[in-house]
Amino acid sequence: MSLPYLIQLAESLQTGLRKYPPERWEKHRSFLLAQQCEDGGFRGREGDSDLYYTGFAVRALSLIGELDDTLLAKLGTYLRQEQQRTYSPVDVLNWISCAVAVQLAGGDDVLTESSAVEWLDRVFADLNSLRREDGGFAKGPEGKLGSTYQTFLVVMTHNLLGRTIESSERIVDFMFDRQRDDGGFVEIAPMKRSGTNPTAAAVATLKLFGAVDAALIADVRDYLKDVEQDDGGVAANTRIPFGDVLSTFTALVTKRDLGIELGGLQFTAQDFVKQGLEFPTGGFRAALWDDQADVEYTYYALGVLGLTASNAQDD
Repeated sequence: MSLPYLIQLAESLQTGLRKYPPERWEKHRSFLLAQQCEDGGFRGREGDSDLYYTGFAVRALSLIGELDDTLLAKLGTYLRQEQQRTYSPVDVLNWISCAVAVQLAGGDDVLTESSAVEWLDRVFADLNSLRREDGGFAKGPEGKLGSTYQTFLVVMTHNLLGRTIESSERIVDFMFDRQRDDGGFVEIAPMKRSGTNPTAAAVATLKLFGAVDAALIADVRDYLKDVEQDDGGVAANTRIPFGDVLSTFTALVTKRDLGIELGGLQFTAQDFVKQGLEFPTGGFRAALWDDQADVEYTYYALGVLGLTASNAQDD
C-alpha cells in the first residue's frame, strides 16, 4: 500500500533539503519556533495561535529538523483544545496533518484517542455533506458549486487517513470540467482564466485517482510556461506580472506530479527564493513586494528549495 500523497510529498521535500548543510536551516527553525504561543499553537503575522498557521509551522519544522519532546507535548495539548472548534475542510486537514506529524515524530497518537475518533466520524460526515451535484465539494454549507481547492482538501483528508471517498470517478469528471483552453484549471465553474494553484490542486487529485494522461501533461506543461516570470518565480495567473512563492511551489509540485522536467525553473526558482525572499534573521516572505516573513510562506519557500535541490548544490 502506497503512502498518502502528502506524506510522499513531505519525504520528497526532506530529501532535497538534506542536500544542504543542516546549519543552513538553524535561523529558520529559530524563526518558526519564535512564532509558537503559550497554548502550543503558532501565530501568523500577528495575534494569537491559529490552526491554519500551526499546520504550516509544524510541516516546516518537520522538513528541517526533528520535533523535540517539549514541542510535541505542547502540540498534543493544542490539538486536543482545537478539536471541537475545527470544522472547515482546510482546518480539518491542518488538524489531521499536525496530528500525523506529532505521531510520526514520536509524540502522542492523538488520532486514536476516543474523543478524536468520535470527532473524526462527525467531521467526515460533515465533509461529505458538502458534495454537490457537479461532483465536487463546496466551500461551505451555503455553497452551491463545487470548488477545485476544497475538493482537493477533502480528497487529501480522506487519503491521509486511508479512508475511501465515494464516487471518485465523479471527482475526476469534476476536475476535468474545470480545465480551460489555456491548459490550466479554474477554482469554480464560471471562471474562464486558469490559476496556477487550482491547476496544482486538480493535478494532484487526478494523479491520486490515476487519471493522468499524455494530453493532460502536454496541456499543463504549456500553461506553466505561460506563468513563469522574469523575476524567477511563477505567477498565480497569466495576468499577474510577478512571481510569488506559493505559486512557485505549487508549479514545482505540479511538474513533479506529472514528471515534467523543471528546466530553467530549477535554478531561477532557487535564486528567487534565496536572493529575493529570504530574511537574514530567518523566515521567508511571500513575494518581492512583501515586507514581512511568516510561517506559511516559510514553508512554501523551504518546499521550493527542497524540490529544486541538486547534487551539485553548494550553499
